[in-house]
Amino acid sequence: MAVSQQEIQNRLWDAADELRVAMPEAQYASVMFPLMFWKYLSDTWEHQHQEFMAAYEDLDGLSAEEAHEIEYRDYQSFEIPLIHPGTVQERHASWSSILATITQPGLGQRVRASLQAIETANPDKFSRLFGSMTWTSEAVLPEEVLGAVMQAMDRTPKMHEGNMSHDVLGGAYEYLLKRFSDGSGTRAGQFFTPREVVELIVEILDPKSFESVYDPTCGSGGMLIASANLLKSRGGRGYTLSLNGQEAVPDTAGVARMNLFMHNLTQFKIEVGDTLKDPRFKQPDGTIARFDVILANPPYSLKWKPWTKDPRAIGGVAPQSSADWAFVQHMIASMDPRKGRAGVVLPHGVLFRGGQEAAIRKRVLDDDLLEAVIGLPANLFYSTSIPTAILVFRAPGTKAEERRGGVLFIDASKRFTKVKNRNILTDADIADTVTAYHSDFDGDGNPVDPDDGGLSARFVPTTEIAANGYDLNIGRYIKQSDAEQEDLGALIDAYNLARAERQKTEQHMLAVLSAAGIEGFDE
Repeated sequence: MAVSQQEIQNRLWDAADELRVAMPEAQYASVMFPLMFWKYLSDTWEHQHQEFMAAYEDLDGLSAEEAHEIEYRDYQSFEIPLIHPGTVQERHASWSSILATITQPGLGQRVRASLQAIETANPDKFSRLFGSMTWTSEAVLPEEVLGAVMQAMDRTPKMHEGNMSHDVLGGAYEYLLKRFSDGSGTRAGQFFTPREVVELIVEILDPKSFESVYDPTCGSGGMLIASANLLKSRGGRGYTLSLNGQEAVPDTAGVARMNLFMHNLTQFKIEVGDTLKDPRFKQPDGTIARFDVILANPPYSLKWKPWTKDPRAIGGVAPQSSADWAFVQHMIASMDPRKGRAGVVLPHGVLFRGGQEAAIRKRVLDDDLLEAVIGLPANLFYSTSIPTAILVFRAPGTKAEERRGGVLFIDASKRFTKVKNRNILTDADIADTVTAYHSDFDGDGNPVDPDDGGLSARFVPTTEIAANGYDLNIGRYIKQSDAEQEDLGALIDAYNLARAERQKTEQHMLAVLSAAGIEGFDE
């Protein structure tokens, strides 16, 4: 009987809920994802082992070494080794084996030993996969709570391909990611970009079969997975994509690796390190590796140590106070020269801030690398409520003929639905924005056949942007935003009038009080 998405999600959340007595919800992910992946590996290994045993009912003619060779050659794709071999504590590092010892002291130590043993036995696949595992310490997570979580998770149906599809399994993993993000507030922004924002960027960049995809700040890997899912939904082969990501936080990189495995995506490489200081993807000659599709939601306005000499720094070096444009420069350097394209989500400040950022912006526009600026609604993200924008770039000389020498501006800032404490983009919002992006424009830069659900869009020649001092503020180029700015101006005027009236009234009151011999109110 097929396992429903809802069933596995409910069971997993029941397990997560056992943690409420020991830690805040913001920390659930550090425990739940390693346990869930361990159970997935163990269930898969045991399922494959049973198939091997059924095929070789009589093993009498095989030595232990021969049986092991056949099983791992024809049935298993990874190893579940022994822990404490040669001792009375010897047992497989599997979920079921450790669960059987749940009432014995030292549960956390056995769990840690099992996860470390799996990493060590499968260095090419699972090296550093489970993160720091600090939660296995009794001081962090009492053994009775860990045991309760494991018992609750054990009520989840077997997590192997013979019992549930990878679509269901991956969907359950993403469900937990979202639930943890909803409960974590701003901390969630470190590893999770809202699904609908990811879908919009991926739709615009449109990855093709056998292309390479790269996220320099990959978090939990959602953008890489969405690239494969979109390709699959269009009849392509998502598994043919080469998926690559770099993440600064080791535990978050582990979450990304587990996420990709859960979605049955094995052609990936996740590196750990600071992308700006230590980019891990290089070509044989030491230069930055190139990719077909680059997409990212980097940390906003990150303070950083600016480059002193780096070939990525086209147009100048971003200021120490904000690495926003440094991430853009890295992405531009990472674009394949034949068909590379990049999409990045950033705060509006990158569109108009002066100084070093203005110099970089000028160079990018003069080189005709920026294809589009898409204004998004405020309060979409867990980490900030400010409005953001998607910037789309193309490798030098690869823009479509009709898009050369200018930038497409789209204002999607009013397209959202309010849900709980944040805004979301609906499928219709995403579809209309993508339609606006693909529109044709007349000589004045206006859509030829507007079919964008009321979105405002305009193609603006670079000469006009240059005349505005290379300012990319959407309100300079789209009437709807202009009208909103006029409304803001009217509000400021009204405030100034009210302030003047208040000051006039205060002066009159102070004069009356002074005449009555009452002093000190104007100090």
